[in-house]
Amino acid sequence: MAEWEHHAYARVGLLGNPSDMYGGKALSFTIANFWATVHLAPSNDVVIRPHPQHDFVNFASLPQLVTRLQNEGYYGGVRLLMAICKVFYNHCIQHGITLKEQNFTLSYDTNIPRQAGLSGSSAIICAALSCLLDFYNVRHLIRVEIRPNIILDAEKELGIVAGLQDRVAQVYGGLVYMDFAKEHMDRLGHGVYTPLDINLLPPLYLIYADNPSDSGKVHSTVRQRWLDGEEFIISSMEEVAQLALDGRKALLDKNYRELARLMNRNFDLRRQMFGDDVVGMVNIKIVEVARSVGAAAKFTGSGGAVVALCPEGEGQVLLLEKACQDTGFLVQRIQVAPSPLTLTEDNPLF
Repeated sequence: MAEWEHHAYARVGLLGNPSDMYGGKALSFTIANFWATVHLAPSNDVVIRPHPQHDFVNFASLPQLVTRLQNEGYYGGVRLLMAICKVFYNHCIQHGITLKEQNFTLSYDTNIPRQAGLSGSSAIICAALSCLLDFYNVRHLIRVEIRPNIILDAEKELGIVAGLQDRVAQVYGGLVYMDFAKEHMDRLGHGVYTPLDINLLPPLYLIYADNPSDSGKVHSTVRQRWLDGEEFIISSMEEVAQLALDGRKALLDKNYRELARLMNRNFDLRRQMFGDDVVGMVNIKIVEVARSVGAAAKFTGSGGAVVALCPEGEGQVLLLEKACQDTGFLVQRIQVAPSPLTLTEDNPLF
């Protein structure tokens, strides 16, 4: 019988994050450097297979168990796969989509670095959703612009606080401009998503720490301050959203010096809003190392990894690589992943 396997790639937020959670805009793309894979095979029962490393449940001692949880949290893919199965099933029931009576086994693997702000969890869920769409042959019944909402609902099921940006990027793949204005969300139930040519992007570099677990653990108050109507937070978040729109124009014009300026401004605004205790000193150090050689740098997501642009060219890249090596950070050139959507799917209505 047929089996299915799908990849979902790590995501880089180029501009606009975190305004996607505040009715803003975002410019993001997927990278082929890291990915999650989910495999689905028909079976007698529904089986969610644990990963031998990421769903580790055997410990040499109680202190080892506690240490792992303190450093890595209650991480694992089984809960993610179970959540998307539940949310997918409920979505189909609510929308009158009939599912065949057949069971399956889901398993997964991932090489996306943990706690690096590269959307490793949503990648697993996204790949699993693709498997379920094909197994039940309902891909044509669930519109592409709705799928990020389903992925986000699965994460909400687990208490994960996030916005739509990551899920849109991973569903669409490639380079995507997103507008999450309230008028769109209220009228359509989703944002307006515009795929762009990945060849518009300049060479970009990913920088991250080998062990980011000590970065930015203090709880953020930004959400509550935004809800309370604090002018500084509202105006700053609006400016962050505008950076995505300006960045889209800079890409279309291939004005990479302007893109570099916008990237730096994005990080500076985020740091001002959230504060150094939330941002994390290791994360700040990565950005400072990149900027020490004149590169532009900002978070790929909420922290842990940084995307860097060297507007001066190859000589500056060599300086960046040496600076990262000297400070113990990992750096590699980003390989942009193209869209996985078929021609019939890659046709947004708006």
